[in-house]
Amino acid sequence: MELIVFITLLGLGYFFGRLAEKRHFKSTHDREKLHLRLPTTSLKRPMGTLPPVTESSLVSGNVVISVDYCKRILAGLRNIFGGQVSAYETLVDRARREAILRMKESCPTATQLINLRIETSSISKGAKQQIGSVEVLAYATALYCRPEA
Repeated sequence: MELIVFITLLGLGYFFGRLAEKRHFKSTHDREKLHLRLPTTSLKRPMGTLPPVTESSLVSGNVVISVDYCKRILAGLRNIFGGQVSAYETLVDRARREAILRMKESCPTATQLINLRIETSSISKGAKQQIGSVEVLAYATALYCRPEA
């Protein structure tokens, strides 16, 4: 009986976790479309020729996303048998994209973002120091140009 309850809860967790992840990916995709006009690069110099730069500032976006129970179980099984841990790959991808979006949303009037950098860290929990969450920080230099007359 306990096994049936465990499997049922695991199945429900998997279903609702996938549903939440799918919704977040859709939301991220829609928001990325809104920010396509803001060029972002890891280069240290601006791309192309810009009008005179009137201001520059450091902008950042930060996100912490928790690992759900099903992903933790799948990753544990993958650690036993070896191979690619795709359960964590989607988690890190969502976190990275969300951090970049939050950074872009923090500077809506910027002309261009340069020198983009991304830092990641894991937040462990429990006696076994299992990964509980993933934190991603995206930061860049926002350039603001005088509008061309």
